[in-house]
Amino acid sequence: MSTVDLNADLGEGDAYDDALLRIVSSCNIACGGHAGDTESMAATVRAAIGNGVCAGAHPGYPDRNGFGRVSGFLRGDPLYQSLTEQVAAITDIAAQLGTRITHVKPHGALYNDALADPELADIIARVTVEAHGEPAFVGMANTELEFAARRHGIDFVAEAFVDRAYEPEGTLVSRSSPGAVHQDLNVITTQAAGLAKSRQVTASDGSVIAVRADTLCIHGDTPGAAEAARAVRDVLESHGVEIRAVTLR
Repeated sequence: MSTVDLNADLGEGDAYDDALLRIVSSCNIACGGHAGDTESMAATVRAAIGNGVCAGAHPGYPDRNGFGRVSGFLRGDPLYQSLTEQVAAITDIAAQLGTRITHVKPHGALYNDALADPELADIIARVTVEAHGEPAFVGMANTELEFAARRHGIDFVAEAFVDRAYEPEGTLVSRSSPGAVHQDLNVITTQAAGLAKSRQVTASDGSVIAVRADTLCIHGDTPGAAEAARAVRDVLESHGVEIRAVTLR
């Protein structure tokens, strides 16, 4: 039986977190940059523990007004300091609750900016390698995120997206473009099955491209996220795919 991790971005103030935590195998928790605070981090980590879900850090640009989706918001040492503080905050909370943060996944515009920016990717990798508990680094395969993880000797978890449209070159369609976020459950489940079973996805121009994925993401702030996640899990399991968190260290 093949396996794949199913993850969701949580702790961002959305209504679907509790339902999603009964479906996914890992989660990425906002840790004070684009969203989240001490109370929400603790509540989400506690709920993840209760559901047997691996908890990860989801740091982003410290831009709450823009929800971390403004490209180029910050870089250099100020960004390094902010990301360090964000990851340390949730790492400390996890330790107080008797668990550890298993991975770090950058959020939003920071994630997208770092895909092709080695300096940004290196900052995120430095923060990850310095974090307590040896967390893995989550990002899209064959990008600067993966290259930075390799340079720093960090376990890398390749991620693909079940609810986002892909460009022919393998990047995500910009959220500002029509159709960037899938709404149709049939489209979402078909994409998930293709990613999990054949490591392929149909791009926006109709071409079929290869996408390596150890974990599949469904965005927790998308309307109907829990329904979509349940449909994805059911379809994957019907195809003989086991939903299981990635175990590295």
